[in-house]
Amino acid sequence: MYKGKKVVVVLPAYNASKTLEQTYQEIPFEWVDEVVLVDDYSKDNTIEIARKLGIQHIIRHERNKGYGGNQKTCYKKALELGADIIIMLHPDYQYTPLLIPAMISIIGNGLYPVVFGSRILGGGALQGGMPLYKYIANRILTFTQNLFMGQKLSEYHTGYRAYARKVLETVPFEKCSDDFIFDNEIIAQIFANRFEIAEVTCPTKYFPDASSINFKRSLIYGLGVLRVSLLYFLDSIGFKWNLLRR
Repeated sequence: MYKGKKVVVVLPAYNASKTLEQTYQEIPFEWVDEVVLVDDYSKDNTIEIARKLGIQHIIRHERNKGYGGNQKTCYKKALELGADIIIMLHPDYQYTPLLIPAMISIIGNGLYPVVFGSRILGGGALQGGMPLYKYIANRILTFTQNLFMGQKLSEYHTGYRAYARKVLETVPFEKCSDDFIFDNEIIAQIFANRFEIAEVTCPTKYFPDASSINFKRSLIYGLGVLRVSLLYFLDSIGFKWNLLRR
């Protein structure tokens, strides 16, 4: 525990057999109480490796529910376990687990209720191998989202996130999409419910075994991001969007 607060790391996994062990071994367990892995019907032996590693809580979907659907299961289980601080860490080793203590301390000391690991702060994205087209799209989308949502985040698209329990108990994340756009919909919910987001500089790694979506899925995701931002803006001027509140 950190200052009496229970810390749970959740790992949304899909075909993560080649990177799971390396990710798991770098988790600073002196800061973390329990780990939850949710396998989204992988086609490889992710489950077997998770069991070999001794991960305390392993859940396997009987069908592929999508990235957002995986997160929903992760967060519900973490809340069920009594987590006060929940950290989502991708098991593909794209984000370093060594930032976990910093994220815990920010939330645990009451500074911010949400923390994102930003690939853009510090210029780590391109250095870590982010494809140029993804970097450019990230910057354009983030600029547009900040305009529509009245915020100043360095990026909206990181998958490295930490939440205080009260955030996940307040926002209706169950209403969010089961697809990749989940990440942006929950940000809209966070801001609509008056929570603030802190960011920490996060080095990132792009390599063949790290998970990524193809160009077509990226385009669909980008259009979805613009839709979320527009609906959030319309909600802010009186056209209520029921996704944002319980």
